[in-house]
Amino acid sequence: MLVTYLEASRDLCETDSILFGTALAVCRIIGAKLSTAGRATGQSSAIPAWRIRIEERIAKARALIGRLICFRSGNNRPRIVRTVRMAFAGTNVSLSQPDIMQKLTERIDDLKQRIAAWGKRIRRYTESSTRFNQNRLFQSDQKRLYKSLE
Repeated sequence: MLVTYLEASRDLCETDSILFGTALAVCRIIGAKLSTAGRATGQSSAIPAWRIRIEERIAKARALIGRLICFRSGNNRPRIVRTVRMAFAGTNVSLSQPDIMQKLTERIDDLKQRIAAWGKRIRRYTESSTRFNQNRLFQSDQKRLYKSLE
């Protein structure tokens, strides 16, 4: 069956796709893991992977802060309580302790500081990248740089 498709392929790109599809099918049949490293997955973006991971962490931390604030204001729904228990997992904090409100406030402040640090890291990278690109553009085409600054 593979010979039929390979004879019909018109260029190297199509042959590559056929062979990759074949290898993928064989790996699925025998149950082997397939690494997509080194192959274009079609999801190339200008945003680096580390930045996407940090933005996801920030989003999760903000959601957690929201749930902690809901619990602090008296919302005792099961999902909120479960999230609060997960937020204090690994510590000796129990929801029945008398100083739980202080612990909640400390945890919220800690999360806010982490979000600020992550945001600062992204901001530093963005400013550095902008500076680098502007310096390179200044050396190659000053007219285009000044137009972009306007």
